[in-house]
Amino acid sequence: MSITTVAHLNLRGNAREALEFYRSAFGGDLVAISYRDAGAVTDEAEADQLTWGQVTSPEGFQIMAYDVPSARPWSQGENPFFVSVRGSGTEEIAGYWKRLSEGSTVVQDLAPAQWAPLYGMLTDRFGITWVLDVAAAW
Repeated sequence: MSITTVAHLNLRGNAREALEFYRSAFGGDLVAISYRDAGAVTDEAEADQLTWGQVTSPEGFQIMAYDVPSARPWSQGENPFFVSVRGSGTEEIAGYWKRLSEGSTVVQDLAPAQWAPLYGMLTDRFGITWVLDVAAAW
């Protein structure tokens, strides 16, 4: 028996754009279900926004997102969570970093750290803070 934990991003009007961006950074497949697709339109202006979406890559990357309807309260918050991507090799993590950093603000440059062969943190253009590192052999 096993479980999988996947970060689920709550965005306001740009979930599809965010998931397409993450797919461009990590590869994989995108599934995107709009409120119209689900037959759950309550505001025609938001009908094509996502009620659910997910990117899944063969390497194991997964992330979900949806657009919080304007009728519900939503606040982007101040660092409410980080999304952590941990890989086994520096080349793999450096590649993700390069693609993910497009349009992002670097919080901590990708570099060796005391606790990891490679570590970095950035906040992307959607306000999501990502921690990328290479797993250390403890």
